[in-house]
Amino acid sequence: FSNFFRYMEEAEHAIWRKAGMRIAAEGREHQWPRISAQCDFKSRLRVDDEFEVRTEMAKATNRTIQWAHTLMRGDTLIAQGTVTAVCVKLQPDGTFKAVEIPTALLTRLQSALV
Repeated sequence: FSNFFRYMEEAEHAIWRKAGMRIAAEGREHQWPRISAQCDFKSRLRVDDEFEVRTEMAKATNRTIQWAHTLMRGDTLIAQGTVTAVCVKLQPDGTFKAVEIPTALLTRLQSALV
């Protein structure tokens, strides 16, 4: 079941790539630690099953993005989950501080979902 979180994370990373960005790019200005993650399991997923992860931006605040994920095998619901990330910047003292999500970045992510 822990793999479901990896599948959801990979789907999120695919959206970043589609938007022409990388969430984990070297030297990036912003970082995105997860502050919440949950998943409700509905059906079994076997080793060789083909499935898809449908991802949407469920909610965006000025500092956080909540991604909603639905895992499907054909017409069968496998799981539903959310992952919330906060936009932070590294401070000179080595700590992180939550900052507002740049409008251009959020717009690019939203356009990649269409």
